[in-house]
Amino acid sequence: MQLKLKKKETAPAAAPAAAPAAGAAAPAFAMPAASSGGMTIELRLVIDADADANLADALGVSVGKTIGDMREFMQQARFTTSPDTDKQVLFESKLFEILLEEEGYDLLVMGKPEGSGCYCFVNNLLRGVMDKTTANYDLIIIDTPAGLEHFSRKTIPDLDDLIVVTDESRRGLTTGERIRDTAREIELQYKNLYVVVNKVTPGRRDAVLENARGIGLEVIGTVPYDETLAKFDLVGDPLMGLPDDSPAVQEMVQVVGKLGL
Repeated sequence: MQLKLKKKETAPAAAPAAAPAAGAAAPAFAMPAASSGGMTIELRLVIDADADANLADALGVSVGKTIGDMREFMQQARFTTSPDTDKQVLFESKLFEILLEEEGYDLLVMGKPEGSGCYCFVNNLLRGVMDKTTANYDLIIIDTPAGLEHFSRKTIPDLDDLIVVTDESRRGLTTGERIRDTAREIELQYKNLYVVVNKVTPGRRDAVLENARGIGLEVIGTVPYDETLAKFDLVGDPLMGLPDDSPAVQEMVQVVGKLGL
């Protein structure tokens, strides 16, 4: 499986995407950024907003510094820099140090703050990072932890598509329903909400789709259990190395197509 740069003849439209994740329902987000017309190369930014970062491992990327490291740097800067130092300039210079430039995309990892400190400052930094970077990319993909915390904190800005990744269980779909309802309650602005169901057992797809329709969820993809993917996970191999004939890869190709990418 390869991630390739894509050239477009006209100004790129908003185009979201998300990768499958195992376990309980977890929202993933995609939002557009401003872009110019003419022949352009689509610039992608991927943000791993989960403190227990594993997206980089799945992509086969070695992470050096994270947004969590920025927290320590910015806090120490209060005592090690002159009062006249422009903290905004300092913040932006550090941001470029933690931005990983990979083939076809850039990657930012939230990571964990050192010690037992609160994540509030790291989440504030994440918001600041997004404010500074969104205008530079055509497509931004954010992988968040399972649950609703990022909604209540309003860490994530307005977006085009909200993609909930869950398993085939009724509880998983119910969590997706709660995510949708919470997003509405806090007036999160998004155009579409889709569900990708992961590890679907053969013969259960129709029942999963029926359960989702019953609670008003639109399923955009059902990723079957994939033995090859399971073996990759078992030994820790990057999922970017999955073959093109992998059932999971083939289903996600269909999902990406439905999303207009």
